[in-house]
Amino acid sequence: MAIHYQKVDGLDPDTFIDLLRSSGLAERRPADDRDRIARMLAGSNLVVVARNGDKAVGVARSITDYAYCCYLSDLAVDVRYQGQGIGRQLIAETRRAAGPETMCLLVSAPNAAGFYEAIQMPRQANAFMFPRQQ
Repeated sequence: MAIHYQKVDGLDPDTFIDLLRSSGLAERRPADDRDRIARMLAGSNLVVVARNGDKAVGVARSITDYAYCCYLSDLAVDVRYQGQGIGRQLIAETRRAAGPETMCLLVSAPNAAGFYEAIQMPRQANAFMFPRQQ
């Protein structure tokens, strides 16, 4: 299996929704609200997709200024492809695209914290967040 990684200027909302569902991340995202998903994608300026042939099997969706910070909002890999290094490579490609001057920040889903620890992504104790109201 040859997975190809590509920074894309736009990702179809239905493709993103399919990846959210096939990865298990849909339970934590508004996957049933296509309009909101489309707005999320429209507001993202760094999206990296992992493909097996024409099939999208993973995505990293971020917001960055390409100079100082990058917020990696969504990392989703189809469960059938998990455990093959795709998530790790999506993060690497995101960091490469954002540039060496940027830090990369994400908020982990509770059941994914072990993945980030396994790839040795440093944990930050001084992060703060106002949760979304809906």
